[in-house]
Amino acid sequence: MHPLGMDIVAEGVEVAQQLSQLRELKCEYGQGYFFSKPTDSIAASKLLAKMPQW
Repeated sequence: MHPLGMDIVAEGVEVAQQLSQLRELKCEYGQGYFFSKPTDSIAASKLLAKMPQW
């Protein structure tokens, strides 16, 4: 939680270096091609079921 009481979501994460920088900045959430290309709900559910650790 940050001073304003809001979580942060970074969009457009494409490479591991960006993820590393976001972790240093205490960013809670991210989305982008680094994690997955755009996909339908069935494929997204399968991806989340694997409980990936980035």
